[in-house]
Amino acid sequence: MVAQELISKIKERKALIGIVGLGYVGLPLAVYCALRGFKVLGFDIDETKVSMILQGRSYIRHVSEDILRDLVNHELLSATSDMSRLSKPDCILICVPTPLTKHREPDLRFVIETANIISKVLRPGQLIVLESTTYPGTTEEVLLPILKEAGLEVGRDFFLAFSPEREDPGNPHYNATNIPKIVGGVTEDCLAVSKALYEAVTVRVVPVSSPKVAEFAKLLENIYRSVNIALVNEMKVIAHRMNIDIWEVIDAASTKPFGFTPFYPGPGLGGHCIPIDPFYLSWKAKEYNLTARFIELAGEINVAMPHYVLHRIMEALNNQGKCLKNSAILILGVAYKRDIDDDRESPAYPLMSLLIDRGAKVFYNDPLVPLLKPTRKYNFNMRSLELTEEMLKTFDAVVIITDHSIYDYEWIVNHAKLIVDTRNATKHVKNGREKIIHA
Repeated sequence: MVAQELISKIKERKALIGIVGLGYVGLPLAVYCALRGFKVLGFDIDETKVSMILQGRSYIRHVSEDILRDLVNHELLSATSDMSRLSKPDCILICVPTPLTKHREPDLRFVIETANIISKVLRPGQLIVLESTTYPGTTEEVLLPILKEAGLEVGRDFFLAFSPEREDPGNPHYNATNIPKIVGGVTEDCLAVSKALYEAVTVRVVPVSSPKVAEFAKLLENIYRSVNIALVNEMKVIAHRMNIDIWEVIDAASTKPFGFTPFYPGPGLGGHCIPIDPFYLSWKAKEYNLTARFIELAGEINVAMPHYVLHRIMEALNNQGKCLKNSAILILGVAYKRDIDDDRESPAYPLMSLLIDRGAKVFYNDPLVPLLKPTRKYNFNMRSLELTEEMLKTFDAVVIITDHSIYDYEWIVNHAKLIVDTRNATKHVKNGREKIIHA
């Protein structure tokens, strides 16, 4: 009866949706749930984020401020830092970070803290869904025991499921409403309730037999990308040594209508998913006396790419009779992918650190990331420089890390002394190609 009542509430758009964690996954999800007619209450410990949402201001570039403001004004979307209010939503979607420790082990403290808070206010008739990427078993082995402390029975009094986020920041074609949603419930009723929720929000729901299957599926998606990016990065190094243009090779191979999917090389991996999530499975595999060799090797190759870019910069400077020490280097773009303001795990950061350690004078430009904020690993304390003709001429090398569409590469090449291009961003530049090396 409890399950059917909640399903009816969802279908009638009378269910209140709570979203814990209003970052690059949580905020877009909150917006799209509200656009589908649900009232949404967002939760975040960051008072600045909460305040901005309540003012109808977006802190994520691809989340429309006009849409956000309209939803807030019509009382479809609100936010709070008061976690005791988690008793109010009928459906709670957990979208908190799942990083790695310095030893590359899963760091579930945000998930555990959230579960502990929910368990203190959990009431009959609530659905809890974990969307944060994690290792197989987390939902049932970590969340469920904590939530059971409330004295309620899963599948009868409350419902628990895992449905991995598939957010692709800055992708204009896909969002929470048109990306199929995998869902795995702890019980049949858990699956039925969570399936009803996502059917009301997105184009297609893919039910699976358990949360473990859903958790594994998300990791497989990210491991697939990690391994293939590592492969093409290794091919890039070999092609450069053979004086072959790897980008032309990829374009040629991509003409095959079957059996080949193009992946593209770069200066390393960025974002919260690809550099981190695969290691959740390699860590879990050790529990079964297994070694995830592809995951570890791919990680090794991808982590080495900033070192390879460093080597190419040093080679290019050396060919001009300069050494890296005391050279002025401009990093062009620190976002981990083009046209977004997300710099999480950006490969620009290890490269900048390597350059500074070797005595280079490092600066950066990225209009979408105007200030570098301290992270667990880095504390650069820099602001984005304005690109001017005079300024470009002062740098010994300009290193393209992010190929934002806002950059005029023809103009940049014309006024720079040397370009180190890690993204093939200068492929359409006609003049000054003698200044460009690829890394």
